[in-house]
Amino acid sequence: MAVFCKAVADGLLLTLSLALLGWGAEGQGNGRGMREVSGRATVYLGQDRDIWRPLIHTTVNLSEISSIKSSFQLRTFDPEGIIFYGDTKNGEDWFVLSLRAGIPLMQISKGDMLVSVVGGPKLNDGKWHTLEVSNHGKFVILEVDGSNGLVVGMQSKQTEEFISGQLRLALGGILIDKEKMIVQFEPQMDGCVREGSWLNISVPWETEAEELRPCYQNIQPGSYFPGTGFAIFNTSVFPTEADNEVKIELWGDFSQMDGTILSINAPGQELMFALMVNNNTKEITIFAEDKITTKNYYKRLAITIQADSLTVIQEDDESTAIYIFSHPGYLTTWREGRLAIGGLLGEGEDNVGSQFLTGCLKKIQVQGKDLDLDLAVKHMSISSHSCPA
Repeated sequence: MAVFCKAVADGLLLTLSLALLGWGAEGQGNGRGMREVSGRATVYLGQDRDIWRPLIHTTVNLSEISSIKSSFQLRTFDPEGIIFYGDTKNGEDWFVLSLRAGIPLMQISKGDMLVSVVGGPKLNDGKWHTLEVSNHGKFVILEVDGSNGLVVGMQSKQTEEFISGQLRLALGGILIDKEKMIVQFEPQMDGCVREGSWLNISVPWETEAEELRPCYQNIQPGSYFPGTGFAIFNTSVFPTEADNEVKIELWGDFSQMDGTILSINAPGQELMFALMVNNNTKEITIFAEDKITTKNYYKRLAITIQADSLTVIQEDDESTAIYIFSHPGYLTTWREGRLAIGGLLGEGEDNVGSQFLTGCLKKIQVQGKDLDLDLAVKHMSISSHSCPA
């Protein structure tokens, strides 16, 4: 637990850190192009939008706030992303709660002070955790499942002033320039919040979304593709090993998938490689120099790319199948190309894809490291860190 012994001015940090703790998926229009959102329903934070734009937000008068404690439940496998934001003075003083490496991270700006504090247990285990934020004198305390997780305090040499005006609140995004934060992080959060109880605020929240995406009742680790889009990486972001080879590994129940698992090509060139599954025939088709179709009962696929060869290994608990393709220039094409997960790359520069994947990839690795789809250019329907169970 991290403790910063500095004073909090008359509940400002309480206001910022407690207010945005209730939201819902039901809503109706308010005549301003926004939909009103009610208080306690479950909401998926990974809704399709600009990655820093709040999913829902509201504005209240500070004089309406009197409660000193709020709570909500959070569930995610995602190690990093924003949960909520609040500010006063039109963004001069602000508060951000997020996760980094699965651990709560608070960042606070007030007057001449800027503080970043991280601490508490890891929360990205896919279980529902109850978070409670409260004010105790000089400190703002975050409790996780009934135990203290993080204690933050601030004290300024400036004269404390009476805080009045309005408070802006936002869920899943921020209303300031991201460069103002001490700790930079990826904002996208593949997670859900529910059962929010916050202060005494009764005004509705608002969202620009026509419909809020629901949360799955049960989840498991993995990346879920609903058949509507794919994720693309420039292959230049991946290092090539000293022995000049690239290894891609994928795990999952491929017999339950349908569509393109992955594809590789370089701009202006023909498709270099693709893996496709057919849920009706229970077959996997490998496209390289030749086309090979095999039965789809494997749980792991490994693709190794070398200068003039490409090897595909299919494995399960009892058997292994190996396919080797030979052609000059495989590694050169890789270094100049794009890797698509969950779709078939089109020709040209527009990244238009097709035959999108439906199913759950339990794990994806490139060069032995887990691949985070939040770092890709991807369709927002894809859940980077969780699949329905």
